[in-house]
Amino acid sequence: MSNASTRKKPQSNLRHNGMRASPTALQSRFAEARSRLGPTRQQLIRDILDNCEETCFLSSRELAKRYDVDAATVVRTVQAMGYKGFADFSEDLRRHFVTRITPYTVLKAATQEKRSVADHIDHSLDKALENLNSVKADVDRNRVIALAQLIHRSRRTLIVGSDFAASLAYYFAYGLTTLGFEAEAPIGSEGNLQHKVELMNGRDLLIAISFGQCLRVTVDAVRRAHGQGVKTFGITDSETTPIARYSDNYLIAPVASPSFLNSYVAPMALINAIEVACAHLNPRRSLTRLKPTDKEYLSGRRWYREPKASG
Repeated sequence: MSNASTRKKPQSNLRHNGMRASPTALQSRFAEARSRLGPTRQQLIRDILDNCEETCFLSSRELAKRYDVDAATVVRTVQAMGYKGFADFSEDLRRHFVTRITPYTVLKAATQEKRSVADHIDHSLDKALENLNSVKADVDRNRVIALAQLIHRSRRTLIVGSDFAASLAYYFAYGLTTLGFEAEAPIGSEGNLQHKVELMNGRDLLIAISFGQCLRVTVDAVRRAHGQGVKTFGITDSETTPIARYSDNYLIAPVASPSFLNSYVAPMALINAIEVACAHLNPRRSLTRLKPTDKEYLSGRRWYREPKASG
């Protein structure tokens, strides 16, 4: 045999920092369905997974053309894996892509597309708008209200977000503080976060924000808080993420982006919706809290004013 024929295929179960990553929902389905799939269909799924950065946005017809099979073969293959239709498979494939892709591979794939810089800008904005429309169409309003009610009932709210998600956590906590809630988004070391969580009890609420594979420090905070009887709520991009699995409840906001950075347009809109719910659950309380700031917003020293012209 030649070296080319004996070379092993790339492994979909990637290793991160020497540890094997947890299988995605799509990988788990594939492993369970292998006995029902012939060699040709198994190879088709492997090829799709190994090239998910290119296949996750293709239709069934486009996939069929890429791998020189009938579109019906693609549909029957995903149905043999337990999916009702191609749309459900495509959704899991996108989730697989998000949890397995790195900023480098995203940017590398984007640079190989024949787009101008202006085209890349438009593509990024289109994807952000798609995420925003998805949150508007799919978000569970009752869960938003349930979270707002939890915030009202809790003694204090700790909002955990690390790395880029720290900006979301800070914005969320600042808005809640403005409405008169005791809310904080811890900054600094991992140890500082651990100490903050250790001070919490059953009267408190922890909100965790993380996406994709989810950052270890954020997931650890959820699990530690849960063990102490603290109520936990997650904001994440899939029902299969560690944040969704370990939180008492969660809300989903997509962050998919053709850029090397996640798009936080949808999570920011979701946070705004939660704070609107908090304000309108008890409008009198909110107005009482905001009334002292009314005069400051109109004439206070906080805002920049043009200096008066000299004579």
